[in-house]
Amino acid sequence: MTGVHDDDRADDEDYLDGGIKPLTPSDPARIGPYLLLGRLGAGGMGRVYLARADGGRTVAVKVVHAEHVADPQFRARFRREVDAARRVGERHTAPVLDAAPDAEFPWVATGYVPGLSLEQVVRGHGALPADAVRALATGLLHALKDIHAAKIVHRDLKPSNVMLTMEGPKVIDFGIARAVGTTVESLLTSTGMMIGSPGFMAPEQVRGESAVPKSDVFTLGCVLTYAATGTLPFGHGASNQHAIMYKIAEAEPDLKRVKDADLKALIARLLTKSIDERPSVDELLAELGGEAGPAAAAGLPAPVVSHLARQAAQLLDAEAKPLRQEGDRATLPLGAAADGGAAPAGAALAGAAQADGGETAAKPKRERRRPWLVAVPLVVVVGGGGGTLAVL
Repeated sequence: MTGVHDDDRADDEDYLDGGIKPLTPSDPARIGPYLLLGRLGAGGMGRVYLARADGGRTVAVKVVHAEHVADPQFRARFRREVDAARRVGERHTAPVLDAAPDAEFPWVATGYVPGLSLEQVVRGHGALPADAVRALATGLLHALKDIHAAKIVHRDLKPSNVMLTMEGPKVIDFGIARAVGTTVESLLTSTGMMIGSPGFMAPEQVRGESAVPKSDVFTLGCVLTYAATGTLPFGHGASNQHAIMYKIAEAEPDLKRVKDADLKALIARLLTKSIDERPSVDELLAELGGEAGPAAAAGLPAPVVSHLARQAAQLLDAEAKPLRQEGDRATLPLGAAADGGAAPAGAALAGAAQADGGETAAKPKRERRRPWLVAVPLVVVVGGGGGTLAVL
């Protein structure tokens, strides 16, 4: 799943390893035409499954939570965002392959990204060297260019939405996350709550203004600071999220931990508070030049490259057959969801949280860990999906 912000983390070790969890009795056997292989987690939009299409392609399927589909504006927005996400190129993002916006519980299927999120890499292996951060910057700028070309503003670029693969970085969770954001805004306008992740928001977002393409440029500066230092440019000395947002709007970034002078200068430009003075994606790409690709992985620390290679090999084992808890059976026959997956998706969402909580509380942490042979690369959803771009 994607993203880190709301992911279902049974234990932190599983999350850092990009592990996949067995299906529970509450999970269906199929969603639409996709055979479920395991659970990848749950986010603010819905629950995410690893699945296989009838043609054999491995995908990630995200099923929308019930609270979102209850909003009458959601389905129309969901449909528009899915259509927009389909127009985004696959090279630096993850493709939307299929969707059922009219199902009782809408779902979207995307390719998968066999890799680790930037957050997982930094938390598990430490900050990246300057060369790797520069390669990361180039790759993410290309991804943002493709996203903006589809008339989408990401609005929530952060380390959990950046996947590091052997073919370079990929951006996920764009477009469809915006559909959810619009729904939340309609419900929480009176509270003054902001859409975005504190620490990875542009000043205009903090002030409640509309996000624009250059807003993603500012949050890219926050992401690169995290990649280079493991810290936030506006997090030092802040005691809570409100303090962080105040510093984003009013204070200068803390870049003392960025040792490389050229990299520090680049990040400082990205973190320009004025939209008019902030550089655009095209301007930055013209200056940096180059095309992020497999060479970007060369700058990653050796343990990270080894981890990515091991995960790619382990995914083949996990794809051999669906993973289910010992003694579990699918609650529905394989063909029950052929009409779009509404009924099984509802069953999954109705019982997933309770099943997770009860089982986790009842079993010691040691018993809940899966053997390493079933660990697989984290499959995350872009705007509802993951990508198919990194194949070893």
